[in-house]
Amino acid sequence: MCVYFVGFVYLIADTKGVQRIRLFPGTGHLLLSAGMEGKCKIWSIEGKQCMRTYIGHSAAVRDVQFNNDGSTFLSASLDRFLRLWHTESGKVLQTFTNRRVPYVVQFYPKDNNFFVVGCSDAKIVTYDATTAEITQEYNHHLAPVNTITFCEDATKMVTSSDDKKILVWEWDIGVPIKYISDPTMHSIPVFTKHPSDLYLLGQSLDNQIVVYQAQDRYACQRKKRFLGHLIAGYACDITVSPDGKFVMCGDGDGKIFFWDWRSHKLLQKYRAHENGPAIGCVWHPTEPSLVFSCGWDGVIKMWNNS
Repeated sequence: MCVYFVGFVYLIADTKGVQRIRLFPGTGHLLLSAGMEGKCKIWSIEGKQCMRTYIGHSAAVRDVQFNNDGSTFLSASLDRFLRLWHTESGKVLQTFTNRRVPYVVQFYPKDNNFFVVGCSDAKIVTYDATTAEITQEYNHHLAPVNTITFCEDATKMVTSSDDKKILVWEWDIGVPIKYISDPTMHSIPVFTKHPSDLYLLGQSLDNQIVVYQAQDRYACQRKKRFLGHLIAGYACDITVSPDGKFVMCGDGDGKIFFWDWRSHKLLQKYRAHENGPAIGCVWHPTEPSLVFSCGWDGVIKMWNNS
């Protein structure tokens, strides 16, 4: 497998950095970025240009997520507000806050009217997107919540926290059905689901990607891990190719890494971003040769593997 830089970058107008990137659901023809200057932007993949800038936060945007059809998206900011945006018009449809910093946000896969937020006060809350009311609260973590991942056809929800615990919940029931914790575990600030829906890949802060089952016992697959990158405490995203054969992530030194899923062998690594981590990455859902990375240098790059 060979990976090389295609030859263009999306330059972000502000130099404060890009925290997260997400591709439009299904087609991947648009890319959404969350900026540390408090702005969100939509980019055309084909046209290689910014299509719209969404201005509405007074602090860095920590996470963004499209809803299930891409018609709207949520932005979660360090200003303690979440905003629901109409993707095409750029209008703010609704604003949410529980006066805590939202660290991670996920739409419920089966209903665009509900989304879940992991907060700085160790709580997870479900919002009704139409009324802005909190409909459920999950309150068993002991530190800020970093990840929320839906599994088993969205009947289960897996969360991780700075408390170094992983909890598994039944959807819309506020008591966890499983605790995963042992003295050897490190905090896992990022989880990504494998395209097979059978595994969860976690960015462990001891400089390895760890793998758990995404069903049944949610057991750690101790023989399956990916090494070679240095996280340095950053929540660097993980992405997996649509066919499930390759794993990619960035690291705290601005590099990006590619591994083989089956053999765990490190295939390639490249210098991608300067003056900080390669914090975000996504693999195109329909063009398996395209991957994207972003960093705190304020740049989004498109890469081609062939």
